Amino acid sequence: MSNIVLKCENLNKSFGKKKILTDVSFEISKGDILGFIGPNGSGKTTTIKLILGLNSINSGKVTINGFDIEKDFERAIQKVGAIVENPDMYMYLSGYENLKLIAKLYKGISKERIDEVVKLVKLEGRIKDKVSKYSLGMRQRLGIAQALLNHPNLLILDEPTNGLDPEGIKELRDLLKSLAKKENIAVLISSHNLAELENFCNKVCIIQNGKVIETSEVKKLKKEIIESSYIFEVEDTSNINNIIKNANVIDDSHFIVNIQREEIPEVIANLVNKKIPIYEVKENIVSLEEAFLNKTGGNKID
Repeated sequence: MSNIVLKCENLNKSFGKKKILTDVSFEISKGDILGFIGPNGSGKTTTIKLILGLNSINSGKVTINGFDIEKDFERAIQKVGAIVENPDMYMYLSGYENLKLIAKLYKGISKERIDEVVKLVKLEGRIKDKVSKYSLGMRQRLGIAQALLNHPNLLILDEPTNGLDPEGIKELRDLLKSLAKKENIAVLISSHNLAELENFCNKVCIIQNGKVIETSEVKKLKKEIIESSYIFEVEDTSNINNIIKNANVIDDSHFIVNIQREEIPEVIANLVNKKIPIYEVKENIVSLEEAFLNKTGGNKID
């Protein structure tokens, strides 16, 4: 049985004469957290709306758990949970009362299932409090609890970190990682916060001007844009160029050199022979934001 939960194939969408999406294709498997990123106006939200059946597809195909979103909408959407920006909820009701209302929209959601999702999002201690007393991070967790009630295996989140403080972002990050690993849920997350996505996701899909320009594992994408290189922290770099061939001095105590991992001992041996104290050696890894800017030609996410 296939592990692929969501598959988008050659999606095209126009509004009037304006082309929004051109042949957008990507897929997500069980346990994946895929970051869907691109500059404003690149087509992220439109793609999400096509996936959820909120907009019609001009051409192409979306299948969820093997079901076509247009031909078999009910079965395709049956195992999908989604939050688009801030989740809707009744502020004057408790978190638990909100979940009970959502549960009534589905068949067979038991009290045990409500208790289960409350535990999953770690709201046990506050679930009987009114939502008006919740922090924004707690409301996001309650929103995810709502999205999880129907046992989804695909979770779609559009800008879920908007307005969250660092603690709220960490809570969300830990929750999504746990859901992907322990519940084997596939997660599609669209966000402007690339620094946080780097901690959330194992894969990334970059969209620009309505076209997918890269789909890759995050680690692979980051390694693609630079040669293998390592940063050395030493006591003094004033004489490094005479000791290490092709060394690039960064400052008084750091230099970088383009080498493979297996060449590190040789560099260390050369430094030790010259009695240069070594404090740290680390791989030079670019950030997701740097990789994104490289792929999009410096096109920032606003």
